[in-house]
Amino acid sequence: MRYKTIVLELLQQHPEIHNQLRSKRMLLPAMELYARQLRTRHEAWMEHLSRTKPGSDQSQIVSEALEIALKELENSLGIPEDSEPLSVEAAMAFIRDHVPQRRQ
Repeated sequence: MRYKTIVLELLQQHPEIHNQLRSKRMLLPAMELYARQLRTRHEAWMEHLSRTKPGSDQSQIVSEALEIALKELENSLGIPEDSEPLSVEAAMAFIRDHVPQRRQ
């Protein structure tokens, strides 16, 4: 699974966030952090769904788990359900708390 690509596409859907991260040279560290989080949550949801829906098709479990994990990531970034752009302040606050600052 190409989690970095998925995260990059998500960030590009919100140009204010994407451009802010890029201008501060934080796009790559943020994308890597979010990709790791997405992968971890996707794997956890696949395991959970496999246990709770033992007769389900594996491809369905993979898809459903990714959908849930993506929604969790969007929620953690403050992206509302109706997909309005995330405020730059909220994104930067999240990133400051989770991404090590670059030394200048």
